[in-house]
Amino acid sequence: MSIHVALNHITHYRYDQIVGLSPQVVRLRPAPHCRTRILAYSLKVEPTGHFINWQQDPQANFLARLVFPDPTREFKVEVDLVAEMSVLNPFDFFLTPYAEQFPFKYDSNERRELAPYLVKAPAGPTLSNYLAAISRNRRRTIDFIVEINRRVADDVEYVIRLEPGVQMPEQTLNMRSGSCRDSAALMVQLFRHLGLAARFVSGYLIQLVPDVKSLDGPVGAKQDFTDLHAWCEVYLPGAGWIGLDATSGLLAGEGHLPLACTPEPSAAAPISGTVDECETTLEHRMSVRRVWEAPRVTKPYSGAQWTSIERLGHAVDADLETLDVRLTMGGEPTFVAVDDPDGAEWNTAALGDKKRKLAADLYHRLKRKYAPLGLMHFGQGKWYPGEQLPRWSLNCYWRNDGEPLWINPHLVADENTDYRVSDEGAGRFLVRVAAELGIDPKYVFPAYEDAFYYLWRERRLPVNVDPFDSRLEDPLERARLARVFEQGLEKIVGHVLPISRTPDDARWQSGPWYLRSERC
Repeated sequence: MSIHVALNHITHYRYDQIVGLSPQVVRLRPAPHCRTRILAYSLKVEPTGHFINWQQDPQANFLARLVFPDPTREFKVEVDLVAEMSVLNPFDFFLTPYAEQFPFKYDSNERRELAPYLVKAPAGPTLSNYLAAISRNRRRTIDFIVEINRRVADDVEYVIRLEPGVQMPEQTLNMRSGSCRDSAALMVQLFRHLGLAARFVSGYLIQLVPDVKSLDGPVGAKQDFTDLHAWCEVYLPGAGWIGLDATSGLLAGEGHLPLACTPEPSAAAPISGTVDECETTLEHRMSVRRVWEAPRVTKPYSGAQWTSIERLGHAVDADLETLDVRLTMGGEPTFVAVDDPDGAEWNTAALGDKKRKLAADLYHRLKRKYAPLGLMHFGQGKWYPGEQLPRWSLNCYWRNDGEPLWINPHLVADENTDYRVSDEGAGRFLVRVAAELGIDPKYVFPAYEDAFYYLWRERRLPVNVDPFDSRLEDPLERARLARVFEQGLEKIVGHVLPISRTPDDARWQSGPWYLRSERC
């Protein structure tokens, strides 16, 4: 499932007089290691009378080197790209075994290749104290880098800073605030002082409005948004360069499009070059729009699409009926709670705190739509090996001709009421049922727990365990044994009325049941 977005980025310099431009270097093309797929890219430059050479710097970043032979009163760079925004798992990697635990040391070959990304700037007193507070205890490397990223996000307030340049780490920590480039530069130096290779990244950040509001955690963007952004990448053997965004405390995802990754922030400027002395006006505009979206669970088909699908479905049905093709379908729909999809009751357990209630709520919503006059039946479903009780089966039956099977829904018990039904009440109910069916109520008889089963079950318990002991492994069995022995095996727990139709189906009939144990 993906969303295709079109990003437009305009940087327009206007000069108060005709000036000469030195060769300009533009770093506004997604880097080769960009994980987000770029479907289309174009770079438009004015004045049009220029020469362009595409190059790659030592870090493999794409550079457009522009040469302008004639003086000009303006310089304009416009980037258009289309990106495929498919959700990426930032933890989708495996580390080399020696690097799975921090601290570790790069092997000699890697260390030589990573030398520019290990250069440490002198640490002032504030940075030294900040480093000293970071534990070097051995732990999983991924946990360590995530902790550093979150720590900087918590300690440094993000601000929009229009002044040029990048703050020194010492200044950022003393002010406890900075722009994205300031936090990224701080992160780079923290990792280098901790022995990990790190580099500064300048790139595009695309944030899209989520389809549904988050139940917990960050709400996300209020509207589709893009801007130039900066973050840090740290090198982990086996995984390569891993992006860390200190402004959010998260790993870089599909919305992070790296443009220039460099050892020092000064080498990652989007546009660099000189111009004759003059007064300059800068116009900077960025926008992003969705050009295509795949239907998905959180944002399914539109009304027009559904109409088209339904029209096609009817055409297929007509063809199948004409050709006398008959289909059967197995399987069943499955649902999970949106706020607890990983809970045991939605994966392995038969029941839990919410499953039965939410299932009933969903059932009633479906019934109101498809069969408001249908017959409800909540009964026994599948019984899986190893489980104490069968699953519930929530069923609804209705007639195709629209004739009602049930009129008054208030006569059906709901899931949220404890009706406190007693064995005496059950007996009275069956006596009334017998009367309504024209059957002698003397055939209603009581039922008991199976004394022989529970005596046998008690004898199987270890000598030092009783039915009330919490050491019984199965909680359902423990609860059942405790309840049965607490109430006693002599207590009536239900009533039975045997019935059947007469051979001519004219009426109901009953009779005595003869049981070997004389008790049901």
